[in-house]
Amino acid sequence: MRIFAFLCGLAFGFGLLISGMTDPVKVLGFLDIAGPWDPSLILVMVSAVLVAFPLVQLASRRQTALLGDPIAFPPRFGITGKLIVGSAIFGVGWGLDGLCPGPSLAMLGAFTWQEGLFFVMMATGMLGHEVWQRRRAVPSARAPAAP
Repeated sequence: MRIFAFLCGLAFGFGLLISGMTDPVKVLGFLDIAGPWDPSLILVMVSAVLVAFPLVQLASRRQTALLGDPIAFPPRFGITGKLIVGSAIFGVGWGLDGLCPGPSLAMLGAFTWQEGLFFVMMATGMLGHEVWQRRRAVPSARAPAAP
């Protein structure tokens, strides 16, 4: 199972490299619609949707994956404040640096200090959010007990 997961991650990383998603200059060119816009990454996104859509539809009809693990899709809650704020933070970060989590992980192989710093800061933000969420979920010991 771990070998299969590793191979899937490797294929995903190579796909990111081949498509140009790991090149911050190309990504920023795509995001800069007011400047010299580079629409080539639309093909990457459309291709990803076209490949994933029928597979997600097929998976939604199954209880277990092909390797036996249970399939669990996240619940649908609609558009929430957390979704809007999280999307805005992600968009600002993507727009400032031209990288998101997948390409950042793939670019660690470039061994540059800039990529390493980005990855460390991204991981720190993710861990900080996880700690914050867990602290919010645990009732405070100082809070009075409910009657």
